[in-house]
Amino acid sequence: MAKTILAVDDSSSLRQMVAFSLKAAGYQVVEAVDGMDGLEKAKQQNVDMVLTDQNMPRMDGLELIKLLRELPSYAKTPILMLTTESSDEMKAKGRAAGANGWLVKPFDPQRLIEVVKKVIG
Repeated sequence: MAKTILAVDDSSSLRQMVAFSLKAAGYQVVEAVDGMDGLEKAKQQNVDMVLTDQNMPRMDGLELIKLLRELPSYAKTPILMLTTESSDEMKAKGRAAGANGWLVKPFDPQRLIEVVKKVIG
């Protein structure tokens, strides 16, 4: 059974690129338009991994990660950030919120797949 990844980004073109790349590698993808939508979709369906942007309307990636980590079903789910933010300070905030890894946009689809396979197989 294919593993499911929740892709959260307010950019529809980026979400489509991420979803296309992950689906081509055999993963199922649930898309969310921002952190609030991502949280609702995560509550509706358990996923094997979350891939989230940082800067989004309504709820940013750090807040989404904090709220997901409060849910027992997401306490140990891998969460990666895919964002333009690359400062050490922001990465530290991501780790403190509960992020397991960090990828910087623009992303290389092959690198994304390599990282996802390393994290969830």
